Amino acid sequence: MNIHEHQAKQILKKFGVPVPEGVFGLTVEELLEKCKSLKTNKYVLKAQIHAGGRGKAGGVKILDNLSELEKSAKDLFGKKLITHQTGPEGREVKRLYVEESSNIDKEFYLSCLVDRASSKIAFISSDQGGVDIEEVASKSPDKILTTKVELKEEISDEECETIIKIFQLKGNSKNEAIFLIKSIYKMFVKTDANMVEVNPLILTKEEKIICLDAKVNFDSNALFRQPEILELRDLNEEEPAEIEASKYDLAYIKLDGNIGCMVNGAGLAMATMDIIKQYGEEPANFLDVGGGASKEKVSAAFKIILSDKNVKGILINIFGGIMRCDVLAQGVVDAAKEINIEVPLVVRLAGTNFKEGKEILDNSGLKLISAENLDDAAKKIVEAIK
Repeated sequence: MNIHEHQAKQILKKFGVPVPEGVFGLTVEELLEKCKSLKTNKYVLKAQIHAGGRGKAGGVKILDNLSELEKSAKDLFGKKLITHQTGPEGREVKRLYVEESSNIDKEFYLSCLVDRASSKIAFISSDQGGVDIEEVASKSPDKILTTKVELKEEISDEECETIIKIFQLKGNSKNEAIFLIKSIYKMFVKTDANMVEVNPLILTKEEKIICLDAKVNFDSNALFRQPEILELRDLNEEEPAEIEASKYDLAYIKLDGNIGCMVNGAGLAMATMDIIKQYGEEPANFLDVGGGASKEKVSAAFKIILSDKNVKGILINIFGGIMRCDVLAQGVVDAAKEINIEVPLVVRLAGTNFKEGKEILDNSGLKLISAENLDDAAKKIVEAIK
């Protein structure tokens, strides 16, 4: 689950991480009223959307006074920002954040994330802050330092020094950076975070270490034990179909293709998406109905797929283990009775209660195409939509 920058900074601040003083508003009037409490000669106005690249899209402005701030806030509020992460449709700005300006001397990059390959926590640090880290990685890989640490109660001073070595800090600034790493590590573990990214992390001309930007996301599977984090969820920033899917505990992610997929099991879902691409088309979604799906859950999944206007065909690929093929089939039939299906439907069933499931579909009156295996199913759905 993603959160906004102003929310991320409040959580970091709670764990002792230094961040600029700032306020946010859901209206321009609310924002301006709150800004009166800030002690600064320059204001930094930031659009709050769940996407990077806001600065390049005009979503970050430095302003000299409240009059300029009011004008820029009115221009920015309600505007659609288009960045490399939003796609061409962009994201509407529905909340704004203003913080005190900082006197920047140096900019660094710092992130902390779960490294699944090693089952460790990886810190990535670089002295090339303020730019896309992907660009740094491709052009100057020697400018990036990765440090992996074992999961434990606290991170050691030695590990902290290794992480910040690339910053080449001295004296009190170095001590502040070590404290910052300890604080971020503690926050990361205590809140079940997946990633914390600070870009840029700055050294001010007053030799203070400050997180000038912050992006944090959390393990959705752990939200049941993080009620305070769950309250920060902003449904305005999420795909409506994904919100609907979460109500039924469906693993659904909307994509940009035109072939809807309904599969049981994440591995099989990935393989289904891959083979669709292999035959020259793009999947419209990732959707794993899970192993113990009910008729109602399958019916909901089917409706969610069909709610995507880009879908020109649907591929259902079920290997019955815990998930029974007859349950899947009945769910599809129930959903079809409520929705007028005008796109080709290819079904591949195998495993538990395969014959019963096929019989339900054959007797349903639905216009569907049966497939023998995954390769056959992919071929048939690609041919059908053409």
